[in-house]
Amino acid sequence: MLRESKGKTLMKPSSFAFGERGCSLIFEPCGVSLALKQLHGEKRAWLAVSQPSGLAGVQVNGKRFTVEALKFLGRETDQPAPGVWQDVLSFEGEGWELQQVIRRYDGFPLVELEPRLINRGNVEIVVERLDSLDLRLPSSGLTLLGYSGNWGSEFEPLQFKPYQPFVLESRFGRSSKGHHPWMAMLSDEEEILVVSIAWSGNWVMRFDPLGGKILHFTAGLHDWLFSKRLQPDESFRGAPLVLVTGEDLNVVSRHLARVGRQYWYPQNELSRRLPVEWNHWWPYEDVEINEEIFLANVHKAAELGFEVCTLDAGWFGPAEAGTFWYDYRGDWHLVNSARFPHGIRYLADRVHALGMKFGIWCEIEALGEKARLAVERPDLPALRDGNRLGYVCMGNPAAREWAYQTLSRLILEWGCDWIKLDFNLDPGAGCNRTDHGHQEGDGLYEHYRGYYQVLTRIRRDFPHVVLENCSSGGLRIDLGMMRQTHVTFLSDPDWAVHDLQIFWGASTMLAPNVLLHWTFSHWRNVDPPPQQRFNPHDPHLTHQKWDYYSRISMLGWYGLSQKLPDLPGWLAERVAYHNRLYQTEIRRFIREGDLYRLSAQPLRSGMGERWAVFQYAMPDESEHLLFIFRLPGGEPSYILRPVDLQPERLYRVYGFEGEGEWHLSGRDLMEKGLSIDCLQEEESLLLKME
Repeated sequence: MLRESKGKTLMKPSSFAFGERGCSLIFEPCGVSLALKQLHGEKRAWLAVSQPSGLAGVQVNGKRFTVEALKFLGRETDQPAPGVWQDVLSFEGEGWELQQVIRRYDGFPLVELEPRLINRGNVEIVVERLDSLDLRLPSSGLTLLGYSGNWGSEFEPLQFKPYQPFVLESRFGRSSKGHHPWMAMLSDEEEILVVSIAWSGNWVMRFDPLGGKILHFTAGLHDWLFSKRLQPDESFRGAPLVLVTGEDLNVVSRHLARVGRQYWYPQNELSRRLPVEWNHWWPYEDVEINEEIFLANVHKAAELGFEVCTLDAGWFGPAEAGTFWYDYRGDWHLVNSARFPHGIRYLADRVHALGMKFGIWCEIEALGEKARLAVERPDLPALRDGNRLGYVCMGNPAAREWAYQTLSRLILEWGCDWIKLDFNLDPGAGCNRTDHGHQEGDGLYEHYRGYYQVLTRIRRDFPHVVLENCSSGGLRIDLGMMRQTHVTFLSDPDWAVHDLQIFWGASTMLAPNVLLHWTFSHWRNVDPPPQQRFNPHDPHLTHQKWDYYSRISMLGWYGLSQKLPDLPGWLAERVAYHNRLYQTEIRRFIREGDLYRLSAQPLRSGMGERWAVFQYAMPDESEHLLFIFRLPGGEPSYILRPVDLQPERLYRVYGFEGEGEWHLSGRDLMEKGLSIDCLQEEESLLLKME
């Protein structure tokens, strides 16, 4: 471990760098500045700050501070894990100490910042705001790209110039509702800085133009209705924030994906396999699902080559067939015996006997209005000003233990191999009870810290179980939750263009192998979104259209929600074929390959790019996979130009079902391209290139 003594002033220039391109942290007498620049000999510095700028900011007892106004106390460096380096920079405040933890990952132009505040005095202090980053940078020539998020409209692109104050945030208590916790700064010099907040609750990014074409950018935990009282020697951590640079969005997202796979994402044997999943929800919901129907689907799933069968909502609650699942969330000890007379273990045993894994849905945080849990355990519900918020507050140690024991029972007694963890409500600012082990101003913060602890404990004690993250579809997708769960569900709707838009957006933050979505589902819902009208018995449905729908889902972790026994024979055969193809050819690319988005983000509105093209490259670049989709309104032909090929090598390009075969040099493929003119609207090509 490297230490620099307390009170020592670091003289400039003192810096450390990481990656071929990336950040340089420069220590100066008046504080610490962050310069993001080229590190391979070029003089040009992109986003170099015009004056010393702080790595963190804090508001304590009503006063705002940034690190350049604080006395630098020292730096400690250690290596907490192979390939990971951690620096802790300490600054002296007014009876408190601000630390900025900086994590670097060998070989990547990526840095992670996490601030800590410690009360070093003899009296209580109140922390009202803790920013993970407080930065001033030139705004000239800068374009900002973000995403808004809501149910069924996840990853809607936002693009703006920082001419006026602007805020990206979530105040809903779920990280992806309002906006997604991700933002890219694009310079005129074609360099990109991506910022992503690794936190599942409320967060904020503020953009405040200053005089002289300077942008003041701050990011971290949201200070809305937030406060944290610290007694002497108590400490408090802010939200981790990730910065990564590169020459384009494909490069930046590749760095995020590689670091995620190597250092962040939990993995086990089942998650590494990327098993093909069937889930009962959309065609049956809780209205039609029962033991007989579930098992009929299970037997058909085994015939078609599925590897996981998941029982979604509708299995729990009173022994009445007509109960509504939403009302009884929390009563996970009750099994609806009218629907499942032999219990859940009986289902799991049948699934296992057919060689598949058994999954179950559980909204462990939620508390329905009719759940007995609220009456039997009045210490568990989250309250705000005395009113129930609809969830169990994990800031309460008793709630964390209850949640752990409940999930453990699903695994041990019922034989679950996969748990789909949903969250279908907005906590807002969270619980302000003072008898939960948290304070009136930090209930949401402590809820998420507590929930993370429960998930960490479950993974430790049951390492074989896959944990799926879901929140009304895709309303809690962030780098914090993806350090606790193995896979995230992208969105409830799954119509084709919507699927392409959300995959394109989500893959700028996360690796494709942790992105789960289903092929166009057959909804029984009486009022679905207008585009969610898939009918497997539609006489106009062709195998080309079904391939188009299925291949979109195969871009990531692949699954299906259909009435399997009712599928027409030809469609069942096609499902079985796609399952085999995904298992034998495709999922190794999803698991290990680098993703390149070769076209702009498709938009569910029907505007913008009407072809969607994606390229996967295996790490040794010897094999590539190309997904090509012609959307409604797409031009009749498209020039396919793969990237990052070896110019002098000859490549064989071919379809898996004889759609064509070409032999071209890497140079010709990248420069001249390959004309694709054989697709009708809503048709696709899947090509191998080797």
